[in-house]
Amino acid sequence: MTETATQNPTSETETENHELDAFLGNAFKEKPLWTDLYENIRDVFFPKKLPPLELTSKPIPVVDPLAVKTNPWSFGSATAIQIGALALLILLGRQVVKTITPPQVSSTPVDISDFKIDMPKRAQQAGGGGGGGSHDVVDPIKGHLPKIEEQPKAPPMVPVVEKPKLEVDSAIAVQKDIKLPDNPNMPNIGVKNSANVTMASNGQGDGAGIGTGHHGGLGPGDGNGYGPGSGGNYGGGVEHIGGGVKAPTAIYTIDPEFSEEARRAKYQGEVMVQIIVDAQGNVQSPRVVRPLGMGLDEKALEAVMKYKFKPGTKDGKPVAVYMTVAINFRLY
Repeated sequence: MTETATQNPTSETETENHELDAFLGNAFKEKPLWTDLYENIRDVFFPKKLPPLELTSKPIPVVDPLAVKTNPWSFGSATAIQIGALALLILLGRQVVKTITPPQVSSTPVDISDFKIDMPKRAQQAGGGGGGGSHDVVDPIKGHLPKIEEQPKAPPMVPVVEKPKLEVDSAIAVQKDIKLPDNPNMPNIGVKNSANVTMASNGQGDGAGIGTGHHGGLGPGDGNGYGPGSGGNYGGGVEHIGGGVKAPTAIYTIDPEFSEEARRAKYQGEVMVQIIVDAQGNVQSPRVVRPLGMGLDEKALEAVMKYKFKPGTKDGKPVAVYMTVAINFRLY
């Protein structure tokens, strides 16, 4: 008994030392392989009997959610809130397309009614018209056309001497196969659309000729031809920038849209468009003079038609002017 009592404290001390070693991370003393194999075989065939399991937990009563009656007010309010949130998400998720209405402008076409004639082609490009005058205060006299010659010797003028010693018929430089608008019932040579029919006058222009222009022609142009253009022969009423004609100034522009084909190909560049800016600052007759392709030419024409300009001027008066604009397509 004494030995047994003496040995038990020793075994308890060894157990405590093992637990202390395990806590401190010290390695246990390894068992021999045969001892470990014997213990495993013994546990398989002669397992130790464990004491019966004692149940120490106590059941806690739980409320059955299906047995509780649902409050109709809470159910209705929750349903209404969910429906409202769903409707708000649908409204916010819809794509809002704003239609930009361009400003209402009064478009006045360029009046070229007198010039809508069948003009035959010529090897040398025709000019644009002519004009003249002698700085008279009164408007140029109304009358019929003078002779048509390629190289006129005398400009059209109101007759000053009834019977000159060397009589030369006045003429204008217009190709002969063009039929010009005329008023042959008038006795004198003059401008067809003038209001002055009583007082002989060459008009407010200069450089001989009749009209309000320059350089020995007939009309409001610049040259020895007929009409509101420049450079002789016969032309339209649209001016070109330069020579006293000031360019229009853009006051409203928009960025062009990309075509889907060009956007997918990441295609970009510049389209040059020739336009007529009329006397009211509106764009007319756009024409692509340097195309880009991939649908961008059409997009450039759509954009430039929405431009608005301060019209070009000649002698301080608004006139229709040719000009070329560059439409840039850039992917940033």
